[in-house]
Amino acid sequence: MTKNTKTVIILILAIILIALIPLFALKGAEFGGSDDAGSVMVEEITGTEYEPWFTPVLETMIDGELPGEVESLFFCIQTGIGVGIVAFCMGRLVERKKWMKED
Repeated sequence: MTKNTKTVIILILAIILIALIPLFALKGAEFGGSDDAGSVMVEEITGTEYEPWFTPVLETMIDGELPGEVESLFFCIQTGIGVGIVAFCMGRLVERKKWMKED
C-alpha cells in the first residue's frame, strides 16, 4: 500500500468518525438557530418580547410564511453562489501566480 493510499484511508475514517460521533455523543440535544438566540437575548435584556422590524418581502407576496423546504432551497442557492465567487477568485489568484512565473 502506498503512502497516498494510507493517507486517503485515514482521512476517510476521520470523516466518518466526525460524522458519527456527534450522533451518539449529543443524544437529546436541541439546536436552535441564531434568530432564536438573538430574540431570546433581546427579551432578557429589555424585559419585553422582541418584535421584528419588518416582514420579509417574499412572505408579504404570498401572504404567509415560506415552507421550510423553500427556505432551505434559497439558502443552498446563496451558498452555491458564494462558493462559486470564492472559487473563481482563488482560481484567478493561482493563475496569476502561474502567469507571473512564466514572464
